Amino acid sequence: MIPADDLVELVRAYNPKTNEKLIREAYDFGLEMHEGQYRHSGEAYFSHPIEVAAILTEQQLDDATIITALLHDTIEDTKASYSEVARRFGEENALLVDGVTKLTNLQLSSTETKQAENFRKLFMAMSKDLRVILVKLADRLHNMRTIRAMRPQKQIQKARETMDIYAPLAGRMGMQWMREELEDLAFKVLNPDGRASIIRRFITLQKETGDVVQRITGDMIQVLDKTGIQAEVIGRAKKPYSIWRKMQAKDQGFSRLSDIYGFRIVTADENDCYRVLGAIHQRWRAVPGRFKDYISQPKSNGYRSIHTTVSGRDGRRVEVQIRTRQMHDVAETGVAAHWSYRDGVRGENPFAVDPARWIRSLTEQFDTEEDHADFLEAVKLEMYQDQVFCFSPKGDVVKLPRGATPIDFAYAIHTRIGNACVGAKIDHIRVPLWTRIKNGQSVEIITAVGQMPQATWLDIATTGKAKSAIRRALRELDHERFAKLGFELARAAFEHVGKKPTEKILDMAAKQMRLEDRETLLARLGSAEINAHEVVQAVFPELAPDDSDEVAAEAAVIGLSSDQRFDRAPCCEPLPGERIVGISHRGHGVVVHAIDCDNLTNYEDQPNRWLDLHWQVGRHKPVYGTTLDLTIGNDAGVLGRICTLIGENQANISNLEFTDRKPDFYRLKLHVELRNTEHLHSLMLALQAESEVAAIERFRDPSLGRLPYAAKE
Repeated sequence: MIPADDLVELVRAYNPKTNEKLIREAYDFGLEMHEGQYRHSGEAYFSHPIEVAAILTEQQLDDATIITALLHDTIEDTKASYSEVARRFGEENALLVDGVTKLTNLQLSSTETKQAENFRKLFMAMSKDLRVILVKLADRLHNMRTIRAMRPQKQIQKARETMDIYAPLAGRMGMQWMREELEDLAFKVLNPDGRASIIRRFITLQKETGDVVQRITGDMIQVLDKTGIQAEVIGRAKKPYSIWRKMQAKDQGFSRLSDIYGFRIVTADENDCYRVLGAIHQRWRAVPGRFKDYISQPKSNGYRSIHTTVSGRDGRRVEVQIRTRQMHDVAETGVAAHWSYRDGVRGENPFAVDPARWIRSLTEQFDTEEDHADFLEAVKLEMYQDQVFCFSPKGDVVKLPRGATPIDFAYAIHTRIGNACVGAKIDHIRVPLWTRIKNGQSVEIITAVGQMPQATWLDIATTGKAKSAIRRALRELDHERFAKLGFELARAAFEHVGKKPTEKILDMAAKQMRLEDRETLLARLGSAEINAHEVVQAVFPELAPDDSDEVAAEAAVIGLSSDQRFDRAPCCEPLPGERIVGISHRGHGVVVHAIDCDNLTNYEDQPNRWLDLHWQVGRHKPVYGTTLDLTIGNDAGVLGRICTLIGENQANISNLEFTDRKPDFYRLKLHVELRNTEHLHSLMLALQAESEVAAIERFRDPSLGRLPYAAKE
């Protein structure tokens, strides 16, 4: 356990004006509060807060952050209270400790809905003071370094949580070193064999080629010396998880990977960065498409650097990052650089971003997202992606996640532009909307009046902002589409009884059915939440058909005893007029199947469960649902005519589902309520006669017959 003197010395090394007395008091208070508590490893528990504080000293953070690290578990795990911490260490420190406590209590690896809500809370906590998440990240880093003391199942849970949430968050904050270490520690738990395999390959490679890093570093220093540039060259092999991810993304083996080494060149000023770039490109051949200038176009978290990939010794590719010392400090600590100290003075690094502005830009686009799952997806998309920089036709720079498409670009400009997008040009050439935008490209969006988002855009878009806007527009479109469909259904139903669905009549029906207005009535009718017969009855109950001579549905099958009840099998949906057979299910009555149902083969060896049944002769009510698979032309008014035709044939649509949408055709499943097989045949003939119906057939799904009680008895 690090002594108090040593911890104070770590802080004093970068901040000679530190409040040494307050840090010692926090150390002593934490030691007292955690007395008698032990970690899974058997160490005294307070060793953990001390190590968290030590990790934060590496980032040269302020006294408040160091004190929060020492006290971050006191309110949650000891008898210490918020008021006591505030009294002894000040309101600022108490608020920070309380914020870390609340983050710790968020179960981020729970179910999707709760996880999304907890993400909202996490961003809210971050927005109040970003130092809260800095302490939490350091806390997670130390826990991952000592994770072997936990039981195996807990290790896997924590490693997944780290890989899914904390590592990407650290990366998004610009703390790339922490992201890499968190990923590698989690990788060691989740896939120890994969990690060990990569390490073995590295050892073999070093035996075959020697120390490549040292040789290339020497070559670069020699080149820079010749040009008279003073710079520091740092070389390293990439982390095992970084290599594994690259292997998975490129579907390549280790031996085929080239850029597994990375080099950083740190210069005195910005001009030297470009001089170094020129010297490196003169000495080694640059790899096309692998150049990024984050100095002229910085990332939103303040990151600045020039990235290039060159072919080094023996044709081996190496990645080179070129930056100034100030840029390097921000690259190491990211957003945390805002609080860093040097020589007792708060860091005045010109590249450190304002944390409040950064977190606001990250959260504002999620505020309008209503669906929890959509919110979670949007957050993860925004955190996990790196960025590309492209240009509008006016020369404005637009930052997008790597892999973004023109759809993302359009919505980044304005939601109105995105909704009206019909095409795009990249570098003045017309391209499909699914094209991936690359760094430095110019993008032009082509719009058209009346264009609306398509459902397929959700598969094309990659940014949370675009996906949220598309979903919102589609919800509005669905309401409008259902309302139009509902009107056609209402018109057919009212005309069937000699009436017209005027606005006044629909208003009356909505009032009678206790709905907000006629638009709500029509939308619910179109989405099959209510049926047209109910709407007619609400206004003209005297015109409802007399069903007194019709066969009651509950007495429609002959061959059952008085105490037996039956259900129609969902797999074959038998209709009156078809030959049927019953299968008895203990405790669940009888399930009636059509005689040609494929699922009857499951009961061939159980003849005692078979019942000989037949439909009662007579006029049946139109209550027997069956499903039709239709392919219709994608043209104005086609769906309305189909619905009218079904209404004219005295059938009711109980559900409608689009299964495929193409520019020229729609495919959909219609669940209609019919009287019998004759009714079915007459309806299918009427639909086949409609010129816009390309195909129609009765739909049956054998998988729907696999009921939970359908096992052998």
